Amino acid sequence: PMEGTSSGTHPAVSTRELAAQITELAGHLNAANRRWLALIAEFDRRRGWSDSLTHSCAHWLNWQCGIALGAAREKVRVAHALEKLPLIGAAMARGELSYSKVRALTRVACEATEPTFLSVALHGTAHHVETIVRQYRRATEAAELSRESRQQTSRKVSYYWDDDGSLVLK
Repeated sequence: PMEGTSSGTHPAVSTRELAAQITELAGHLNAANRRWLALIAEFDRRRGWSDSLTHSCAHWLNWQCGIALGAAREKVRVAHALEKLPLIGAAMARGELSYSKVRALTRVACEATEPTFLSVALHGTAHHVETIVRQYRRATEAAELSRESRQQTSRKVSYYWDDDGSLVLK
């Protein structure tokens, strides 16, 4: 067992103290995870995984770190996305944001929206953040479809025969 723990309950530690230890350690894990993601981004940038047998950084993480390939691809994606999101990366480095929240945020946040999404993440649960991100993506996709639809309605094709006998399309 870990230091200060036993396989059963530990009567000398109050439930409040256990809760404090759990949340403190979660913050340390978040900070360590941020550092780990920064290392992954740099390793991928240097193509440290490239040995003519390994296909990608995600494959290397699968092989060397025991991470399922889909999860490894997501780690690499998030690692690179964090390089463009300094506020979110700094909050994770301080232990304030979990990987779950950061993973969701990196799907939608950009330089212009980062402060807003960071605020949502700092004040909401991981489920709340996932929901907001999902709704934001749907709204963005709907707006894009609407814009595309407007473009389509203003399009037209016209043609005529030029004096030299060629067909002119506009």
